[in-house]
Amino acid sequence: MLPPLRPELPGPARWQRRGPRLPAMQEPLLGAEGPEGPDYDTFPEKPPPPPGERTRVGALQNKWVFLAAFAAVLGNFSFGYALVYTSPVIPALERSLDPSLRLTKTQASWFGSVFTLGAAAGGLSAMVLNDLLGRKLSIMFSAVPSAAGYALMAGARAFWMLLLGRTLTGFAGGLTAACIPVYLSEIAPPGIRGALGSTPQLMAVFGSLSLYALGLLLPWRWLAVAGAAPVVVMILLLSLMPSSPRFLLSRGRDAEALRALAWLRGARADIRWEFQQIQDNVQRQSSRVSWAEVRDPHMYRPVAIAVLMRFLQQLTGITPVLVYLQPIFTSTAVLLPPQDDAAIVGAVRLFAVMIAALTMDRAGRKVLLFVSASIMFAANMALGLYISFGPKHGPPNGTVSLQSAPAGGAEQPPATPTSFLTLVPLLATMLFITGYAMGWGPITWLLMSEILPLRARGVASGLCVLVSWLTAFALTKSFLLVVNAFGLQVPFFFFAAVCLLNLLFTGCCVPETKGRSLEQIESFFRTGRRSFLQ
Repeated sequence: MLPPLRPELPGPARWQRRGPRLPAMQEPLLGAEGPEGPDYDTFPEKPPPPPGERTRVGALQNKWVFLAAFAAVLGNFSFGYALVYTSPVIPALERSLDPSLRLTKTQASWFGSVFTLGAAAGGLSAMVLNDLLGRKLSIMFSAVPSAAGYALMAGARAFWMLLLGRTLTGFAGGLTAACIPVYLSEIAPPGIRGALGSTPQLMAVFGSLSLYALGLLLPWRWLAVAGAAPVVVMILLLSLMPSSPRFLLSRGRDAEALRALAWLRGARADIRWEFQQIQDNVQRQSSRVSWAEVRDPHMYRPVAIAVLMRFLQQLTGITPVLVYLQPIFTSTAVLLPPQDDAAIVGAVRLFAVMIAALTMDRAGRKVLLFVSASIMFAANMALGLYISFGPKHGPPNGTVSLQSAPAGGAEQPPATPTSFLTLVPLLATMLFITGYAMGWGPITWLLMSEILPLRARGVASGLCVLVSWLTAFALTKSFLLVVNAFGLQVPFFFFAAVCLLNLLFTGCCVPETKGRSLEQIESFFRTGRRSFLQ
């Protein structure tokens, strides 16, 4: 599978005897060496083409790195599929003829939100498994709870089986959400890390779209059976892929790490410089993080930024919107059938993530975050105003009621089926999903894997996922309660306010990481510079 081991890399002394001037990115920052060794120059305005260009070209010539990425992100496909599983299933179960499976409003809220509790537990376990088993094996381990969860839901005979199956698929999703971005960032060269880093979100969206499409054709039990198929494919492919070179080096498995990097970059790529960079960084950070170091700005600043980004991402309302997408359309005046609207939104989301994947390494992370938050603000405001002042439409019998009487007390006339004004909920939701998928969806996961320090990357990524899904649970569980108490428009006005906060946070706290290696990004936080270009 892997190519034969290459000759031992020349040591630092041999590099010096040869006498060539090191590339700008390798030169010690300001000519000074800190107590941990020389920092890398992370601030060149135009990074020199060699040897980074050689690495990038080698990655593009070698397609195996893309196969490794595809094998990993199949876990995100299953995650996206499981996340929105409730969208067509809740209406079906509320009409179920089996009294043991017929959902009440309270049961529907638990069925929709318990996934996020499982995801939080998965993120918590990733804090240990990411560094104990490694990134690749942790992703493979997620297949066990995922397959068990789908089997429980497919054969459910009571409500507790639905809840347990939903929790297990959530656990698998939380584990993969913490491990896959880290694995991808550690196997990808800087030139395509943005594109590869957006593939988890892309595959999650494709999984959601597949669920919406299959929901038009299959009964709810067969939807669960279909969800287990990509898990099996993921296990088979990942078993043939190498582990992260950085993780292998951190475990002292240098020869295996060298073979893995050579496999990922291709036979014609010169990997000596990149391997030396990774090896030096791993050696400087071979010890575990102490509590005293946690208080160091170079350690807590990137962790705080990553955690706050995950927190603010969930506060935009993406999880409750996706989980209750079809019931939301059912409770508003819409021109098309709610299940068709849900499928259309899924297709638009996939298209928007593809745009982000193509532009992330060109436009940069911060620009897309600004555009994303602005679009989501406009969409949430439009949807909130439509629900407040637009035509009303009561849900059919047997579906979750997300609609309450308007605040003014005066009832609006019912919408006629042919009124084009009733396209507003669909268009606004499409706009919201587009904005999210262009920036705050994929980039928060990518930045999490980019800015977290190597020594704390496994634990900190699990912490980010834990915070993210605890926030998602609180929002998803309270969404129906807030809607029934205050109206469907209130959550969307809240989400709009959060989008304004996201704009401020992006401008003040988020660094631009486009085109920088993980070692450069880490040195940026270590030096305390305010900008890469200073």
